[in-house]
Amino acid sequence: MARAAAPQETEAPPEADRLEGFPHPRETPKLFGHEAAERLLAGAFAGGHLHHAWLLTGRRGIGKATLAYRLARHALAEPHERKTGTLEVAPTTIAARQVNALSHPGLLLLRRPYDLRAKRFGQTIPVDEVRRLKSFLGLTSAANAWRIVLIDSADELNLNAANALLKSLEEPPARTLFLLLSAEPNQLLATIRSRCRRLDLAPLSAEPLRQAATAALAAGEIELPAAEAWDKLERLAQGSVRTLLQLTAAGGLELHARIERCLGSLPELDWPTAHALTDGLGYGASEQHYEAFFALFLDALAGLVRARATAEGRPSDRALAERLIAPERLPDWAAFWQAAVRERAEASELNLDRKAMLTDLFARLERLARARA
Repeated sequence: MARAAAPQETEAPPEADRLEGFPHPRETPKLFGHEAAERLLAGAFAGGHLHHAWLLTGRRGIGKATLAYRLARHALAEPHERKTGTLEVAPTTIAARQVNALSHPGLLLLRRPYDLRAKRFGQTIPVDEVRRLKSFLGLTSAANAWRIVLIDSADELNLNAANALLKSLEEPPARTLFLLLSAEPNQLLATIRSRCRRLDLAPLSAEPLRQAATAALAAGEIELPAAEAWDKLERLAQGSVRTLLQLTAAGGLELHARIERCLGSLPELDWPTAHALTDGLGYGASEQHYEAFFALFLDALAGLVRARATAEGRPSDRALAERLIAPERLPDWAAFWQAAVRERAEASELNLDRKAMLTDLFARLERLARARA
């Protein structure tokens, strides 16, 4: 009689919001810099007046997801496991272990799905994901048990998904908590915003940013940046620990130096530097390196537009913006920034040649800068 084949372990799909080599926000043991927000949520929960839907807003990577998972663990824990005045729950509790493993029956996470065949993430959260709410909310829960719906991020809901979510937000079952994360809350449907209580999280200041980054780097067994690099990394991160980690792990300071050389060379682009950049970001480049480039590139463009529009910012940015951007061409530069965001998304969704897309962006940027000369 033939022996049955041993079951093979199924590799867990990647997570779009997990930085390779670092703990996921739900695995992060400590929240830095948002103590007031945590006290507010803990007090509302303890007092029995927690709103049924919260919109947690702020720059990407500042701790929104970490805070949301802390609240989820707190709500799903047994009453005696909760600590007064904080959302802290011991990591050894069943609730904490199940939330970290995304296996708690009282937690539903809605996020961009991963296509195992195409080996890439969808660009939006489709309506089919939101339809999972019907069966989740229809389940009978134990007495006094909470159900948590975490949407990370609400910015990625497509229109049909956003409209489907509205139905659940309007008439939620008792002891149901919706946590929506958003870096661009003004882009959400006004009807979604109106059904949520908004909690804005500020970018991390220097000390909590360094504490959070140091803890994450230690957990990832990654060497701390040299002392002279910290100040520049903190400036580029703009209060986002995710961005700082991304820059540290992906050679962010070198990427930034190359981007500055390209922008500083305009209106006659330094094409050898540009080609070296696109060569290193094409086929086979790590996703982290590619993401770090785009974050720096878009921030640099936005900084120039902001400097020209407001005459604020670093002296070097103001001088470069004045040299490159005529006041009447500000809308064209803003449109170029939007086009770069859109084409980045299209390249990922359609699996287009990244090097060709980036080379074309640099060529159009050169033409845009020449219009000022």
